[in-house]
Amino acid sequence: MTESRIKRLATTLMDATTDKDPLVQEQIYNALCYLGESEPEEILNACDEYLRQHDKLAYPHRVIILKAMETVVKNNIALLDKSTAKVVIFLASNEMTKSKEVIRDWQQAASNVLVAVGQRFINKVMEEVLTKFQPGILPHYFVMQTFANLSVSNVFGMVPFLNSILGTMLPMLGMAKQDHMKSVFCYALQHFSESIQEYLANLDKAPDPTVRKDTFSNEIFSAYEVLFNSWLQHREAKLRLAVVEAMGPMSYLMPGEKLEEQLPKLIPGILALYKKHTEAFYISKSLCQILEASVNIGSRSLDVQLDSLLGTLHPQICAPADPSIPLTVKNHTEVLRCFTVLACSFPDRVLAFLLPKLESSNERTRVGTLLIMRQIINSAPSQMEIKKPFILSSMKLPLQDSNNKVKRAVVQVISAMAHHGYLEQPGGEAMMEFLVRQCALPSDAQPKKQPPDADDLTSDSVQSISVNTLFLLSTTVDRMSNVLWPYLLEFVTPIQFTNALTPLCKSLMYLAVKKQEEGENASLIRYDLNANLPSPYALTTRLLVVSSQPYVGDCRGAAALRLLTVLHYSVHPALDQLWSKQVPLLVEHIEENTERSLSQKEWEEKLLLFLQETLAAVSDNTWICHFVTEMCRQLNSYNGFPLEKNFLYKCIGTTLGACASKDLVQKQLQELLETARYHEEAEREGLASCFGICAINHLEETLAKLEDFVRSDVFKKSVGLFSIFKDRSDNEVEKIKSTLILCYGYVAMYAPKELVLSRIEADILKNVFQYFNTKVLGIKVETKDLTLKLCLIRSICMISQAIYNGVKCGDFIFSRKAELVAQMVEFIKAEPLEAMRTPVRQRAMITCTYLVILEPHLSDPDRTELIDTCLASVLALPPLEPVKEREENGGDALHREMLYGDTISALKDLLKSLLQRNLTPHGLQDMFAHLGPWIKSNKEHERQRAVEVSAALLEFYLSKLNVSTVIPFYNLGVLTALFSPRCSDSLASVRQHAVDCVYCLLYIQLCYEGFARDHRDEMVEGLKALKKGLEEPDFTVLFHTCNNIAMVIGKRVPPDQLMSLLLAMFEGLADPDRNCSRAATVMINSLLKERGGVLQEKVPDIMSIIHSKLEEVDEEHIRKAAQQTVYILASQHKSVVVSSLLGSSLPFDSHTCAMWRSLATEPTLTSQILEQLLEKVNRDVPYKESKCFLLGSGSERIATPLPLAATCALYEIMSAPESGAAVLGLYPPLFVTLLLRVSCTVGVQLPKNLQSRERRSSSHGQAPRSLHPCRLLLVLGGGKKKAWRSPQRRQTKRQRAKRAPASLDSSFLKSQWCRKAVSLPRAERLERQRWAHRAIPPVFTPCRGGPRLHPVPWRAPSSSRKAAAHAEGDFSSREM
Repeated sequence: MTESRIKRLATTLMDATTDKDPLVQEQIYNALCYLGESEPEEILNACDEYLRQHDKLAYPHRVIILKAMETVVKNNIALLDKSTAKVVIFLASNEMTKSKEVIRDWQQAASNVLVAVGQRFINKVMEEVLTKFQPGILPHYFVMQTFANLSVSNVFGMVPFLNSILGTMLPMLGMAKQDHMKSVFCYALQHFSESIQEYLANLDKAPDPTVRKDTFSNEIFSAYEVLFNSWLQHREAKLRLAVVEAMGPMSYLMPGEKLEEQLPKLIPGILALYKKHTEAFYISKSLCQILEASVNIGSRSLDVQLDSLLGTLHPQICAPADPSIPLTVKNHTEVLRCFTVLACSFPDRVLAFLLPKLESSNERTRVGTLLIMRQIINSAPSQMEIKKPFILSSMKLPLQDSNNKVKRAVVQVISAMAHHGYLEQPGGEAMMEFLVRQCALPSDAQPKKQPPDADDLTSDSVQSISVNTLFLLSTTVDRMSNVLWPYLLEFVTPIQFTNALTPLCKSLMYLAVKKQEEGENASLIRYDLNANLPSPYALTTRLLVVSSQPYVGDCRGAAALRLLTVLHYSVHPALDQLWSKQVPLLVEHIEENTERSLSQKEWEEKLLLFLQETLAAVSDNTWICHFVTEMCRQLNSYNGFPLEKNFLYKCIGTTLGACASKDLVQKQLQELLETARYHEEAEREGLASCFGICAINHLEETLAKLEDFVRSDVFKKSVGLFSIFKDRSDNEVEKIKSTLILCYGYVAMYAPKELVLSRIEADILKNVFQYFNTKVLGIKVETKDLTLKLCLIRSICMISQAIYNGVKCGDFIFSRKAELVAQMVEFIKAEPLEAMRTPVRQRAMITCTYLVILEPHLSDPDRTELIDTCLASVLALPPLEPVKEREENGGDALHREMLYGDTISALKDLLKSLLQRNLTPHGLQDMFAHLGPWIKSNKEHERQRAVEVSAALLEFYLSKLNVSTVIPFYNLGVLTALFSPRCSDSLASVRQHAVDCVYCLLYIQLCYEGFARDHRDEMVEGLKALKKGLEEPDFTVLFHTCNNIAMVIGKRVPPDQLMSLLLAMFEGLADPDRNCSRAATVMINSLLKERGGVLQEKVPDIMSIIHSKLEEVDEEHIRKAAQQTVYILASQHKSVVVSSLLGSSLPFDSHTCAMWRSLATEPTLTSQILEQLLEKVNRDVPYKESKCFLLGSGSERIATPLPLAATCALYEIMSAPESGAAVLGLYPPLFVTLLLRVSCTVGVQLPKNLQSRERRSSSHGQAPRSLHPCRLLLVLGGGKKKAWRSPQRRQTKRQRAKRAPASLDSSFLKSQWCRKAVSLPRAERLERQRWAHRAIPPVFTPCRGGPRLHPVPWRAPSSSRKAAAHAEGDFSSREM
């Protein structure tokens, strides 16, 4: 059942082979193979049966099944029985020969099945296939190919059949007329010959060891004659190549005498094919086999053919091989094999041909020749042994070649020579020097575009190959140890081999360790045997200096230090223990860091400390003197390496400091001053640091040498009287002076403080300013040299640091401090404000940072000038370029950005230093008195910098604050008001820093209240969370965040600071940034809501400030916010607010009126205010009588101010549309009170001050607000627009116009009860109109839809009409 199921499954799969999808066909093939792994015989039989039953199945589908059968047979050949094998063989044979025409895919698949079965059942396969190989009948194409493939796959099984096959095949060669048959015969002869050779080479394993070459020689030669004499001359290129491919293996089997006889014709015939075929691999392969066969028989014909062979083969090597075309690479390999064969037989003639080619002007010829030389050196060592000196001498010219390809080829030749003992010969040193020079090649910074045929090999590639070669020779070629050690040490100190130091150090370290393992101190350098080796002092200096830049040159620092460790015996015996302990720590420090993370200053300090410990361990003054002399000698070698030279100067200073010979110290210092390259910045720095380090132990000698140098001829020659007229000399002199000034600074910084403090003002500063202040004919000339300025600034900075760090700093009074600060201020002032081009600002501020902390204190004017100058010099600078422009401008923009950042940092440090001297609220207030205008600047970049600096100062103040007693932070409110509105600045960075400032201020307040500095307040910490809301420029979010910030401030500001906070906040209403002024209003109102209840006594002051700010600021949002402020205050302190407003001058100006109207926004509050005002009107007498000063006149009535002011206030509140509800609620008392008020104004005069003000206003043509009391009745009676009516009763002008005659006056139309009278008789209507003009109100009556005003038809008595007319006349002239 299982077998039948597999068979059915296999049948189903084979049925599906007709699918045209290649992917499906592939899956069918894989499935058949998979089934064949479990049941190979079942699947093979199923395939056989299927193919026999489906005889008409197209061959592409048969191929799939045959390929599956081949795979199953290959993988399971050991499991097949004979019957299955026979079935498969018969099927495959029939499939292969079914079609007489060649159908390659189908017949090849069948042939492969036969070859696979032939691995085990060769006899069965041959029995079947030989039936199709009959004498006299041209066989099928794939019969011959199957024979050929069987001879390769099963050599021992097939060779016994070859003799008979060859016998049958030879007559058929003449019958072959078609090219493809000739090709397959060549293919068969090639593989027959190769299998015979393999059989003969392994006779000990062969089934028939009696087989000899002679068995096949005659048949092979007969076939050769046909191939060479007939087929090789064919026009078809493929056939010629097939013939050539066959003749190579056939030549091994030809009889010796026949081959010798044929060589004069064979070799030229083969060589001629190079011209006919571009693809030369098969020709070269066959030629190499023919040459090997010829050499094997000891042919004498090759001697004659040698020149033509060399001349033809050499160009094949010179033509570069294309790695993307494998056959070209293989061709090179075969041609090199040909040269190996020829060099073994004719070494002299081959070298005589090759070596002159090394002088060729053609690059390819030189490279090709070197490749052949490498091949010969490697493959013909015995023949080349006596030729070594000759070959080495011939390499002189290639060693000087500048072509990178030639260099690479030479390096490869040197590698071959090293393996075969060439470099041990005289002249080998030149080869090693060449190799090291290639290791030292400079890197290609930016390879230029080159044409396709140009030398595309870079220097980096040559260097990489050379480095690898050197290391391999040092570590893998044992015979090179004595050649390279200690010879490679000669390349360590010369500066031209700097780039090769890493591979050199690695190789030398390996060799030294190997020598140590050999024992007997073999690693010690024998200077008596190697005179050219560098001294221990030179090696130590060199390795120490290059270690100062540890990551340059493939991390040469670690390699140099490791080599230094293994050389300790040769340097000094006393260094074993110290270096064994310290050097691994230094190497570990390098490996733990990267080039970016390593602090260069810290690393150099470690190396200098290591040098100090080394000198202390040696403790030999003679050794130290030799050491420092060698250091000075090497200085000029580093002229192109400023960083290394700078460090070498420091090493010299360190070593001079350890030197006990004061004469030598002075001599070397003098030499350094005379030979220094003063125009280089690194040189000036290095020389100055050398003097400073030396002064640690030789202060007197150092100062004396500096003064002696100024008096010496060397210096005077540069500063002669007429040199001032020469720009070049001027420049050189300024650079020398700059260096001397810098030297004094370093001396002050490094020298022992107990010795140097007494010399600072007497010697050091005197000389510094003597060099800085140039005099021409007795007149002081201000220098314009930037270097001189910077050196003076740095020197003064170091002097200040020296004083500050001195042991007696507290007792030292620096009398020239103010003078030096003034000099720095002048430098800062001289810098242009339109751009930052030099580091003068930054350096000068750093210097001032150290100066201000020294005694005595700066005077207040000097301190003020310093702060203001620095702020103006930095904060007023133009903004940096946008990021996109900085990227386009490249390095310059990056330099400016870094310089700006450093300058801002220097400004912060200076201000911190000044603040440190007065770390009190007063000192903080004084600092922000200078910063305040910049914080409020209308320029964004100035605000941004000022607030950033402020945040840094407040953070510093908080970090340094140490409150011993609880004292008030009296300026918290002022400072908080300065920064809190900035939380809504137009710049996001300003907003963020402003929150930081408020955060610090509140924590400072907590510290002053007695909390510890590390105390964390939950509400204050919440400010950090609010910063996120300030990132977006959405006004709604900003003002909401500002409100939250104000709430935090309101809860944390002490009561005694609240008023100052509010007063300062009100100043923020005039901020040029509208966002900040709005934020100020938001915060004021928020603070008043939160804390306004405790400000009752301050309400009048606040109201006065609001009024003044309304006069100053003409912004709608400010007016609205101010009205809201008044409303908030009134909701908390109604009486005080009303009293404060009533105290305003009459008549009320527009701002006071606006403040009154703001009280009408909320009905409840408005009602309470109206009640208070009614009380004011009713409680006080409306007027006072006083006698006139004119004789005969009676008394006059003067209105009292308070009821008059209250009346005006009522008018302003009631005229606000929002007051409608409150007015309606108080309508009866309002009506009664105001009616009485009107009646009490008959014959009443305004107060004298108001009368004079009225006259002044009239004379200036102003239109003042009226004090007419009847205006209130107009408001109540409809003379004013009654916006407070209920919405149901409001009407448009057009609707009202329709209800009134066109001839009526507008005031008439405004009176509702007059409009109702249009339907009355004419007399009564006229009467009502007259009373409407006199502001007699209607009666308030309820009506449908809500209360409204409704007229009552009544006639006023004549006496009342007269009184009203009299009142109108009295007040008509007093309206203002």
